[in-house]
Amino acid sequence: MDFRLKVFLTVANRLSFTKAATELYITQPAVSKHIQELEEEYKIKLFDRNGSKISITQAGLLLLRHAKNVFEIYREIDFDMSTLIQEQRGLLRIGASTTISQYIIPPVLARFHQKLQDVKVTLRNGNTEQIEKALLDKEIEIGIVEGQSKNQAIKYIPFLKDELVLVCKRDHILGLKSQITKNDLLTMHFLMREQGSGTLEVIEYALKPFAITLDQLIIEMQLGSTESIKSYLMNSNCVAFISIHAIEKELKNNELMILDVKNLMIERNFYIINLQGKPAALPELFIKNILNHYNLKL
Repeated sequence: MDFRLKVFLTVANRLSFTKAATELYITQPAVSKHIQELEEEYKIKLFDRNGSKISITQAGLLLLRHAKNVFEIYREIDFDMSTLIQEQRGLLRIGASTTISQYIIPPVLARFHQKLQDVKVTLRNGNTEQIEKALLDKEIEIGIVEGQSKNQAIKYIPFLKDELVLVCKRDHILGLKSQITKNDLLTMHFLMREQGSGTLEVIEYALKPFAITLDQLIIEMQLGSTESIKSYLMNSNCVAFISIHAIEKELKNNELMILDVKNLMIERNFYIINLQGKPAALPELFIKNILNHYNLKL
């Protein structure tokens, strides 16, 4: 693999020589040298430099597209070769919080099964707190959760971006409002997840700039799953913060709608978690598989 191409890809993603140097554990002059060598080889500029800011050129965009394809091939080679040297039988116990287990991970599990059909996989469902406890109790090898409690015994690997949106049934009177204000939030009837849910933790943090605590909201009911919340919403005048990944079907079928809350965007990461230290071969292989599926890297 041409390391210069890896340097280029990192700079293109970060649009910063400094950040690329930090990520690659090399000096900034080394980053500049690698980019300069590529520009000399292809006889064209890949980045425009304006003081401390850089932007990618059309030639750079073309190379970026090819570089992504090249690294995807390398990832596939790496994964396929790994399966040849690993023990291809065994049991892998995975835990995932509700949103992830229902809407995110099934395609990954299907791909993993196609690669390693003799590996038995069990998937445990629970909220973030429950999945982290199961990992610490060694009842599972890998977890995938919402939120990040920063337990020192757990390694957190950023996995996928998510956005929580405020949702109500399609014919709700709130749909007539162009934007929802802070005062509106204080009069709405909310459905919330149970205590210990990563979703609840993220919502609580996002409302702090509004000087709103969960205690100030009118919470009609706390429910244990996103599916139950969606079903309740369609039969009530309540609202709820739900992952955008969880409502694709309902939006398409005009059963639910998103309300625009003024100055509020709730973003979060999903995390792959395992215990600190090097994971065993099978969990490590699964982590590599899930990251490859979403074109991510460790």
